[in-house]
Amino acid sequence: MRRALALARRGVGTTHPNPRVGAVVVSDGTIIAEGWHRRAGEAHAEFAALRQAGSAARGATLYVTLEPCSGHGRTPPCTDIVMRSGVRRVVFASDDPNPQMSGGAALLREAGIEVCGGMLRDVADELNRPFFHFVRTGRPYVVAKAAISLDGKLATRRQHSQWISGEGSRRHAHRLRAASDAILVGAGTLAQDNPSLTVRDAHRRGEVPLRAVVCDDMPVFRPDYRLLDGQAPARLYVRNFNGQADAWRAAGAEVVPAESLNVVLQHLGKEGRLALLLEGGGRLHAAFFEARLADELVLYQAPLIIGGEEAVGLWHGKGVAHVSDALRLDDIERRRLGQDQLIRGRIRYPAQ
Repeated sequence: MRRALALARRGVGTTHPNPRVGAVVVSDGTIIAEGWHRRAGEAHAEFAALRQAGSAARGATLYVTLEPCSGHGRTPPCTDIVMRSGVRRVVFASDDPNPQMSGGAALLREAGIEVCGGMLRDVADELNRPFFHFVRTGRPYVVAKAAISLDGKLATRRQHSQWISGEGSRRHAHRLRAASDAILVGAGTLAQDNPSLTVRDAHRRGEVPLRAVVCDDMPVFRPDYRLLDGQAPARLYVRNFNGQADAWRAAGAEVVPAESLNVVLQHLGKEGRLALLLEGGGRLHAAFFEARLADELVLYQAPLIIGGEEAVGLWHGKGVAHVSDALRLDDIERRRLGQDQLIRGRIRYPAQ
């Protein structure tokens, strides 16, 4: 199963809106075939592995990181392929949460195949967290990322932020970008930082992530925006339109009306962009926190103090009134990245 999980990880950046899945066929204790789902519309992992195994699959064991699907999508049900292959036993990690595809284990058992589920389930579930989250909520899994000072500042009172974090943190951030389907910032970050939002110092297997900006008002067009350099698609989500829209479109940016963050997330989810990296700034982070739409937080905390009431904070808004209302992190990861500290965890919101 560990080998199947390693194969499934090759699908990071290519499979969405489908899950990342790997499979191996084992006979007499030896792996005789393996495969993984490469991208939506192509062969599922089970089919790829069993096709490679051929007649040698008869009597063998199939290890797969996700319960074989029972529904017909762009490809036939994997349960049909498994039953025709002649394998004696199927071992899977995660249950399929998709009601249109789940139930494969029961069908295989009815066909006389021995089925065992739950092996390394936690590892497999983590690998497909964006997919599972989308199936459950209908929106992308949002990772909020920020570089902060010891006193929680994203930028100085003059909006200066480059660079708070060190090189190690920035390399790690680019790996996050490489694993994302879209990168989202606010209009303030666009105007102040003019970010490129591209993947550098990290390998991306699939298409480059969409670069998106959330705006209350259509931003004034500037031809020097790095967002328009053609290295990746660019999109503006805008609540209030004005005469600037045509200039943005002519420069290659897509302009989409969006009255709320929920509309933005639904639009991204329908496109199959299930892993969203939220890069701020402080007001956009605050909006996501207050709407309970951020799912995970990644902080690069640098050993410096910025200070000042006018400096930009991570939650650049009202915040909470009582400590009992604070957001908390679960499953926390901490480690050193050069002189910085990485703090990562899933966000737990207080009960309403």
